[in-house]
Parts: sequence; structure tokens; C-alpha cells
Amino acid sequence: MKVILSEDVKSVGKKGDVVDVSDGYAKNYIFKKKLGIPADSKNLNDLKLKKANDEKVAAQNLAAAQDFAKELEDKTIVVRLKGGEGGRTFGSVTGKEIAQAAKEQFDADIDKKKIVLAEAIKSFGTYDVPLKIHPQVTATLKVRVEEC
Repeated sequence: MKVILSEDVKSVGKKGDVVDVSDGYAKNYIFKKKLGIPADSKNLNDLKLKKANDEKVAAQNLAAAQDFAKELEDKTIVVRLKGGEGGRTFGSVTGKEIAQAAKEQFDADIDKKKIVLAEAIKSFGTYDVPLKIHPQVTATLKVRVEEC
């Protein structure tokens, strides 16, 4: 019996796959636990339309992420910290502070988890900080740390 999986089923397939399973397994396990639906012509057509819609939405999200990355490339975020001797800061600049400064200066909503810092910034200067906007799009954000 052909079945369209609506959830991931271990050792059978992933969500959205059309798989061939025995009639008993389909009736007694997959349909009972609502892990799938029969693969008739209506359900297959619905699956095809849903996949087309998902691809369209994914393309729109990718385009929006690329536009946002281009918008951020020419901007510099300024973070002000108290300083000590030798160009060192009191404390450090983290992703949370960069996201907060971006919100204040450019009204750009950046999730602090998407800011990729290998280690916290602990000295004054200008840094290129990678920003993982989308799984396929990484922007570079310029962060200038100044003494206040």
C-alpha cells in the first residue's frame, strides 16, 4: 500500500515521502497514529501543491535574506565601552550587545544567536563580524568598538 507520510517514521521515511508499506502496517500503525495518509490521487495532488508552495516560500525567504545582507554590508555599528590601559576594554562586546546596538542605530532586528563570534571582542577597533542570516546567506557586519 502506498502511503504519504505526515511525520518522520523511523526506518520507513521522512515527512512528505511517498512510501510503500504493507497493508497491515499502514492500517494498524501509520493511520492509527496519524503518521500518514493514503496515497490516492487527491492526496498526491495536495502534496504536489504543498511542495510547490514550500519551494516558493523558501525562495522568497532566500531573496529577503540576500537583500538584508546587501543592506547591512555598507553599514557600521558603533559600540561604546569604557577603556583601560593599552587599548583594552573593561568587559567585552558580545552578540547581544551588537544586536542591541543594531536595533538602536539602524532599527534592524538581528537575532543575537545569528551573530557568529569566535570569541568576544575585548579591544578597541573595527571588526568584521559574520552574521548567519539564512542557511545559505552569511553577511559581514562591520562593528567599530570605541572608547566612551
